[in-house]
Amino acid sequence: MIKGKDIVILSIQPWDIEIGSNCKNIALEFAKENRVLYVNPPMDRITRLKQKNSEKIQKRIRIAKGQETDIVNIGDNLWNLYPKDTIESINWINSQSIFNALNKRNSKILSKNIASAIERLGFSDFLLFNDSSMFLGLHLKELLEPQLYTYYIRDYLVKVPYWKKHGERIEPKLIAKADVVLNNSTLYAEYGSQFNKNSIMVGQGCDIEMFTDEENQIKVPEEFNNIPSPVIGYVGSLTTLRLDIDLLVHIAKQKPEWSVVLVGPEDEKFKNCDLHQMPNVYFLGSKDTNELPSYIKGFDICTNPQIVNDITIGNYPRKIDEYLAMGKPVVATDTKAMEMFNQHVYLGKTKEDYVKLIELALEEHSNSKSNQRIAFAKSHTWENNVKDIYNAITTSTQKLLWN
Repeated sequence: MIKGKDIVILSIQPWDIEIGSNCKNIALEFAKENRVLYVNPPMDRITRLKQKNSEKIQKRIRIAKGQETDIVNIGDNLWNLYPKDTIESINWINSQSIFNALNKRNSKILSKNIASAIERLGFSDFLLFNDSSMFLGLHLKELLEPQLYTYYIRDYLVKVPYWKKHGERIEPKLIAKADVVLNNSTLYAEYGSQFNKNSIMVGQGCDIEMFTDEENQIKVPEEFNNIPSPVIGYVGSLTTLRLDIDLLVHIAKQKPEWSVVLVGPEDEKFKNCDLHQMPNVYFLGSKDTNELPSYIKGFDICTNPQIVNDITIGNYPRKIDEYLAMGKPVVATDTKAMEMFNQHVYLGKTKEDYVKLIELALEEHSNSKSNQRIAFAKSHTWENNVKDIYNAITTSTQKLLWN
């Protein structure tokens, strides 16, 4: 347990992001026993110009002008920093030497903003928790001199085009600098261990309470009234970067008596794919987060039909915990990150596997299996995840100050 300490979190996602965020959940757990400063990514010059009419950028401009405070108290022991100073937009630069020089300058600008906030809040001997900010975070260990520097990997960002250009050479340097590297999947832990012996898999948390239906109070939406059973469903962003359209087409073609129900916003390729012409495929559109448990309840089988690529192969899909928390049978693509679920999820490698496993899941479903799934999901709360993070930090660094 880490208790009564000061923690600074640098994230690649701002606190005012609309979607769920691992780092925000971790910050809330940290703040139960520690003082926490959550640092938003600084505004870069191109974003400031291109999105100047958006309220989020207008707010940051007002903060930069001193018209609003840069430190916002967002809860007990929890503050959010909006860095005042604008950094340069540099990822388009091809020259490594020019990028490196400007990246260091950006880091100095950010560190000055963080140092000012730390001083005003009275933070000392702080832990710096870097949520995958590989460019800005490269120089912060020497610029801010934290008592402990932790780097957190939850996505294979160096395979994403934006980060790949310079990230493939920069992230290993940052990993090597960190006192401990925390990872939410085995694949990322193995990647990190190439550059730092203290690379540890800590898993993932989930807001299980929202998906708890033990008193049978969650109602299935009326949209399901005219959808024949069995319902084979998916909830989440419908993007070809992560999902296998051909797999979904195969399932729908092979089993016309099944209803394939897809809930979530679509990218352009999904909007124009053959699934929209198939009579047993239903697109229900994007839903608010608090509505998702109702839609999951309407599924007989939950799926995660991932396409396997450099981005998805190590990805910990939080939706698996959400499905299991509702006791649902789950069929998912077999990847390295899914190994920890193999006792509770049907894992397939091919489109033929998927059809067979869905048939098996329908056949084997029982109250006993449902209860086992719920119990397993309950072990993946954010509280438990942060306990694992604390243990990884204290064990790997052997710094008694953090006990």
